[in-house]
Amino acid sequence: MKYHGLGNRPVVVLVLLATVVCAIRPAKAGEPPPKDDAAVSAIRRMVTTYAQSVDTADVQLAATVWANTSDVSFIHPLGHEHGWEAVKTIVYTKLMGETFSERKLNVKDLVVHAYADTAWVEFYWDFVARFRGNGQPLTTHGRETQVYRKMGAGVWYTPTIWGCL
Repeated sequence: MKYHGLGNRPVVVLVLLATVVCAIRPAKAGEPPPKDDAAVSAIRRMVTTYAQSVDTADVQLAATVWANTSDVSFIHPLGHEHGWEAVKTIVYTKLMGETFSERKLNVKDLVVHAYADTAWVEFYWDFVARFRGNGQPLTTHGRETQVYRKMGAGVWYTPTIWGCL
């Protein structure tokens, strides 16, 4: 067998090939990319803002956390909303604003996994509220996973949240 440009030197081809493969070795399987500490801090602030938006049922504040897109998804104990308009109307205006007169979402055990343009968080929560109609208190406990992506001018937004009791 003749190797063009190298004469009859198959060993040279193998050495060159091995050198190239070793030089471009990808990360080992199961080895995550390095974490982005600035992104971790930014995402922690986003979770704090998210909790404040629930506490106040503030759609304007929520809009700084949620992506304003039709692919937004919020899975919660009472249902599954698709699109920012549904989250804004059903979760913030109707559920939080019209159902409860007082709300407090306490986030605990927050873990952030952040990389260059993608992040996800896991946390547990306690939700304490008072029904608007009869003043009865409500306390629930659950856990949540939020997915974030960096969009536009390096701003983080969440397109997806899963919460359960």
